[in-house]
Amino acid sequence: MDNWDEIRTAYQVARKGTVSGAAAEMGVHHATVIRHIDALEQRLGVKLFQRHARGYTATEAGQDLLQVAQATDDQFTQLAGRIKGQGEGVSGDLVVTSLGMASPLLTPILVDYQAENPEVRVRYRTGDRLFRLEYGEAHVAIRAGTMPEEPDNVVQPFLQQQMALVASDAYIARHGMPKDESDLQNHFFVSQDSENSRAPFTRWLRDIVTEDRFVYRATDNRNMQDAIIAGAGIGFVVAQAVRLYPQLTEVTERRDEWFGALWIVTHVDLHRTTKVQSFLRFLKDRVKSLEC
Repeated sequence: MDNWDEIRTAYQVARKGTVSGAAAEMGVHHATVIRHIDALEQRLGVKLFQRHARGYTATEAGQDLLQVAQATDDQFTQLAGRIKGQGEGVSGDLVVTSLGMASPLLTPILVDYQAENPEVRVRYRTGDRLFRLEYGEAHVAIRAGTMPEEPDNVVQPFLQQQMALVASDAYIARHGMPKDESDLQNHFFVSQDSENSRAPFTRWLRDIVTEDRFVYRATDNRNMQDAIIAGAGIGFVVAQAVRLYPQLTEVTERRDEWFGALWIVTHVDLHRTTKVQSFLRFLKDRVKSLEC
């Protein structure tokens, strides 16, 4: 039943008579309620509610739909009674998503969290695609850049992702170390295979070296890091990687303009569940002790 969430929303609007009442009952943003009602009416091709100053009143078509919704809701209530208590603990899948470059930071935390909660199965999804929390594609997202503004999400500041410009021992053996920042233009670099990258460190680098100096390009951050370690060129890695790989040496001091904000994002429907709250507490406790 692909549109059950929309039907359930319509049922609560009919019960409460207002969008705000339904939103409070369901624990969602009022924009979610309006979107569900609009989508359901468009899908069915009929008006389910009459809008007026005092709220929403179900039309005849709406009453027909809501009779079915009420019966289904009653069945779900009976089911919930039979399995009460299940799913409230820290168990099952924990799905976390982030850009690949956050993996050196998040992977050790996820591994330790799973070790402390052996009934949890970690699923870590990385990549440039924005996984949709409202569709259940992830429980927790770590996102970079400007503050996410989706109305149904709970957004919390996480930390500043520090970046380091490094060369590997293999690169230094072949080409030497840059003498200073002005000498960077005489060296070779690993970079994103996209001229439209919004990463502040990538834009900074493109402003000071010419295109012919980018000799190795990749779409995947892990591959970029592997290429830097192998000596293909100088490049940016997350600051945690400098500690993890002793063969990397920073070629210049870090700059604030390279860094970007990271945000913890959860969907309002899952934010207060036991599992999500457990992981958020663990995550925040761990990053407090990090020194980049």
